[in-house]
Amino acid sequence: MQATRIWPSRAMAERWSPLHLRLHSHLLRQPELLPQGGRLLVAVSGGQDSMALVALLQDLQRLHHWDLQLWHGDHGWRPEARQQARELSGWAERQGLRLHHDAWQEGMAGLGEAAKRTEAAAREWRYGCLEQRARQLGYGHVVTGHTASDRAETLLLHLARGSHRRGLASLPASRELAPGMALVRPLLVFSRSDTAQICAELQLPIWLDSSNDDRRFSRNRIRAEVLPVLEELHPGADRRLSALAGRLAEEEQQQVELTALALDHLRSSEKPAGLKRRPLMALSPANQRRLLQAWLHANANLTLEAAPLDALLARLRPHQGPGASDLSGQWRLHWDLGTLWIAAPPIPGQPHP
Repeated sequence: MQATRIWPSRAMAERWSPLHLRLHSHLLRQPELLPQGGRLLVAVSGGQDSMALVALLQDLQRLHHWDLQLWHGDHGWRPEARQQARELSGWAERQGLRLHHDAWQEGMAGLGEAAKRTEAAAREWRYGCLEQRARQLGYGHVVTGHTASDRAETLLLHLARGSHRRGLASLPASRELAPGMALVRPLLVFSRSDTAQICAELQLPIWLDSSNDDRRFSRNRIRAEVLPVLEELHPGADRRLSALAGRLAEEEQQQVELTALALDHLRSSEKPAGLKRRPLMALSPANQRRLLQAWLHANANLTLEAAPLDALLARLRPHQGPGASDLSGQWRLHWDLGTLWIAAPPIPGQPHP
């Protein structure tokens, strides 16, 4: 069914801009991102991206009939954070929006003082709080203000680390945060310069985060030292890098679906959940790796590193005979001339088969 195009009322005309239209059109093209009438918990830090997100969603609320509430997290990194949280809460109240606030507590999530200072620990804490709050409120969508610039930074970081394509496809427009709960990033069609324009045009307050200037954090260095050079050389680089990450995400999903179809074709009736050995080994090495990895994950929740996976495939070549290999978690892989199968870990007190 084609989405109905609903346009702003005359009362909204003063705030309506091409950037409002861009988000509105984006959501009409992909209605599954933020469904009509959805209950949205919006993560807001007070920075320009999240403030632009809140303003855009609030302006589009009449057209999409969302139920909006806000969430703010204080990591305890900055002395001014508590005062900024109070000011942000006051602003939200004046907008008629409820804001929920969580503050880091020592020992939370089993993380110590040193771990608290890492980007990964902070991210884990934020998403954990958002999931818990959304579950308490009965909200099905958690919304963040990640932009194309954020996704470009993530792509560059993962590229430098030599990540697999799954890593390069990070920050998808939507992913499952928890069963029945989606994490959505509707601003991936905007750059950081776009959100700055929105904040300026709508005269939105912005609470600066001094930790964004701390060059000890890798993302801050990419933001301050790498992306500006790329933008100078090739204006619009952040949006193109973000679009590349989006295409990689689509291709990865395509590969997941094709892998499932191929595994169905390779299933063996000789053993429970068995895999046909000869047809698998007749494929290219890249397809052998992908299919064997997917089969191991599906049947034993195992993921092998590249070197052990290649060593295992070498033992499965057609000229090799039957054999077995111990895997992690006491799983054991067996094979004969025609079939591979997995033996579950033994029951405590019983010998390995």
